Amino acid sequence: MCTYLTDTLAVRGSAKGAEGWFAVSDASVYFDHPVHAAAEHTLNIDLRNPAAGPAARVAVELDPAAARRLAESILKVLDSAAGTLAAAAR
Repeated sequence: MCTYLTDTLAVRGSAKGAEGWFAVSDASVYFDHPVHAAAEHTLNIDLRNPAAGPAARVAVELDPAAARRLAESILKVLDSAAGTLAAAAR
């Protein structure tokens, strides 16, 4: 089931690739056949900096269950941090 649905967004951060750390400016999220993961379909996440060339890219292929757990964990940590920061600001 190829959806061809791709969400691309601007991001700000860093990623570590084969040549070391680099700035990340773009992210793509899509559901498709994986290149390497042992699954029929995966949620794929590419973090990249196109201005720095093709080596400035980190790719992740997650099975759907793992992708959902990761998304839930990210939201949980962000929500917890926001509460901690708000309490510290008082």
